[in-house]
Amino acid sequence: MPSKERQPLILARGTVRINRYLALCGITSRRKAEQLVLEGRVALNGKPVSNLATKVRPGRDRVTVDKKPVAAAEHSVYLVLNKPKDTITTLHDEKGRKTVMSLVQSQYRVFPIGRLDRNTTGVLLLTNDGEFANGLMHPARRVPKVYHVTSSTPVAEHHLRELRAGVRLEDGMTAPARVEFLPGQKGKVIAIAISEGRNRQVRRMFEALGYEVEKLDRFAYGPVTKSGLARGEVRTLTRGEVRALKEMAGIKEEW
Repeated sequence: MPSKERQPLILARGTVRINRYLALCGITSRRKAEQLVLEGRVALNGKPVSNLATKVRPGRDRVTVDKKPVAAAEHSVYLVLNKPKDTITTLHDEKGRKTVMSLVQSQYRVFPIGRLDRNTTGVLLLTNDGEFANGLMHPARRVPKVYHVTSSTPVAEHHLRELRAGVRLEDGMTAPARVEFLPGQKGKVIAIAISEGRNRQVRRMFEALGYEVEKLDRFAYGPVTKSGLARGEVRTLTRGEVRALKEMAGIKEEW
């Protein structure tokens, strides 16, 4: 069963730096928020802000970007979904297909961190914390993600060595991956850990070596696994999981 330990949802009282506040609103990363301030595009209670040390009182001050009001969520939500097949990782789908949001019941607006292909299953994180999401997806952070790959044919040992060294794709060489056979699967199911976030990367790596991927399942995102979570089920991340992910995302509390 999933752990019952839960991450506190109430936004801390007090003040927060303007760039962090904008990141919490999901506007952009903290670094890019600094640029918005320096460009004179941010106002606090109707007055333009140019000092990066400016503090905001969440829930009391009015902040605008390009004259449009923004607000941080009063509750920070961190969820994990064991994504089923045939669901789209988006808030809405113009073709009317089932999205992952139809599986999430939250009184707060949350959004997926990154994407999984329609037919890829497994761990998908969701949040309303923009800085958290931006930090985890930033290429420099290299947050590890573990996938279980089912190939239509057994994978040769020398191809595992190629995956560990890096595979040449049309957009360049991949970084070295950690790869191993899963026991009892006759060489057809491989566990692979990557820290890049290229589009359809794992599928393309195996296709480049001549294999057809029958199933692709993300088993883990950083310290968060799908263990104990049924397909289509959602749970709140534990304090420890959120703390570890924030560290990976380079987030330091500044309240």
